[in-house]
Amino acid sequence: MANSELLHQISYAKAYRENRLGAAKWVLANPETFGELLEYCYDDDDERAYKATWVLEFVCKEKLDLLYPHFDYFFEHLHTLTTDQSLRPMAHICEMIVLQYYKKKETSIQKCFTPSHKQKMTECCFDWLISDQKVACQVRAMTCLQYLGAEIDWVHPELKNILQQNLPTGSAGYKSRGKKILKSLSKS
Repeated sequence: MANSELLHQISYAKAYRENRLGAAKWVLANPETFGELLEYCYDDDDERAYKATWVLEFVCKEKLDLLYPHFDYFFEHLHTLTTDQSLRPMAHICEMIVLQYYKKKETSIQKCFTPSHKQKMTECCFDWLISDQKVACQVRAMTCLQYLGAEIDWVHPELKNILQQNLPTGSAGYKSRGKKILKSLSKS
């Protein structure tokens, strides 16, 4: 059964930061609603979906481990998102996941982030990188692929090719992150 209070929380009229943050704080205070919030992220109603992804991003910034039990659902549906408004926060969440796993080596995520999840994230990140996405989504995908390539041997060569091909025409943000990633890849 849908939680009408959660639906009310994510149905704010204006996308002001304080509205998104307020909804995220409500979910953090009511963690039993997290699964339902995640379902709204993949809702057929695009407006509800992107508002839910904005709230999910704020929740994950505070307490990423709420997502761990839902990794199967998160990654199974990640490729279904198509709107810029939904992709940007989900790409940020993917970046948070790889940083927790590879950089911080947090114990609880080590048990949850499976090879299947990594494969699905890799596929989505490459899709975001080679399709016409906003730069925020693409730079987060670059970072994810940089870390995922430490385990998946074909990722770094493909990432390097894409970056070298797209850097000349990329935005300033794309060029900045791309150059940093290329420099890192050349060292490894």
